[in-house]
Amino acid sequence: MTDIFASADGADITRLVEAYPLCWVVSGGTEARHATPLPLLPETGDDGRLQSLLGHIARRNPQQSALEADPRASILCMGPQAYISPALVSNPTWGPTWNYAVCRFEVDIEFVPGETGTALARLAEALEGGSADSWTPARMGPRYDALKQHIVGFRAHVRETHARFKLGQDETDATFAEIVDGLAGSDLAEWMQRTRA
Repeated sequence: MTDIFASADGADITRLVEAYPLCWVVSGGTEARHATPLPLLPETGDDGRLQSLLGHIARRNPQQSALEADPRASILCMGPQAYISPALVSNPTWGPTWNYAVCRFEVDIEFVPGETGTALARLAEALEGGSADSWTPARMGPRYDALKQHIVGFRAHVRETHARFKLGQDETDATFAEIVDGLAGSDLAEWMQRTRA
């Protein structure tokens, strides 16, 4: 049986990380589990598929040294999501659900201290919007170099991608339209419409 929510094309997965860059980096076994929320940037290959995620982590974070010892990790990205109430639809037999777009990446972490400055600059550009008056790390002056010593850049090389985009694909056209109307103006409604198209 085909899972209509399981597949999403590479562009949608990249767009998800770009729109929701704060992801959980989870590593370690049951005895020494670590989880840290970190902003990450997607990096794609020539074919447009997501190959890695670029980020940085505090050197004093115990997860940093744990990842040096064992670089395997999972990265969890949570996109738009919401409870969908039966109050939004006219069908009296319809039951509630939860719509969402999420992705789990199985990765190998490679620390790239020589790219820490690049990771910070690229993150600032992505989050600030890249206009002429956008904030850049250089605006911090000498303080930037002092603070940069306390973090290290890393690249999470993607081994596996598990995406689930549950965005109303199983709804009738009428029910789908009612849900989108009820969620009007939200990110979730926009993602639902894009997926349906």
